[in-house]
Amino acid sequence: MFKLFGRRDKTIDLMIVGLGNPGMKYQDTRHNAGFMAIDLLAEKYNLPIKRVRFKGLTAEGTIRGKKVFLMKPQTYMNLSGEAVIQAMRFYKLTPERVLVMFDDIMLDVGRIRVKRKGTDGGQKGMRSIIDLTGSEEFPRVKIGIGKKPHPDYDLAKWVTSKFTKKEESEVKEALQSAVLAAELIIDGEIDEAMSRFNG
Repeated sequence: MFKLFGRRDKTIDLMIVGLGNPGMKYQDTRHNAGFMAIDLLAEKYNLPIKRVRFKGLTAEGTIRGKKVFLMKPQTYMNLSGEAVIQAMRFYKLTPERVLVMFDDIMLDVGRIRVKRKGTDGGQKGMRSIIDLTGSEEFPRVKIGIGKKPHPDYDLAKWVTSKFTKKEESEVKEALQSAVLAAELIIDGEIDEAMSRFNG
């Protein structure tokens, strides 16, 4: 059972986390779709994610009238929860106030899915967050990166591969949709986001 971290700090309405792996080696790879989405959101609102805090690169500012804290964990994907739980404790945030954006191999490239809560779905960064907080109550935006080319294909190799030229336009469209979904969630309209993007 998730233990509340005390009274919520009123200075932060929502924490938004994009999952990925740090370093040039992993830049623009499938597993970094969460990084790409939060970077696009940050760029739109002129909030460069540069400050090092809580084992992550962060930014703090206002989006659509709400105080938000943006984070890209720098722990590598499988330990993402270490960064997230530190920030949650500092800002006294419950999971419902933490939006997580990440890649999903079960969704086709170009598609996104919005969920109010749920299991990790096999995504190890999300698994780390759930394991360390003891809660599945995190709203999330999942970004499709496509299934492995065939069942025997190495999963680690697949998720750390780059999108093909053919896929790039579809990914760009999906990332723009992810930003729109995040904006709806910031507005408190997660049902509308699910209705619009989960078709």
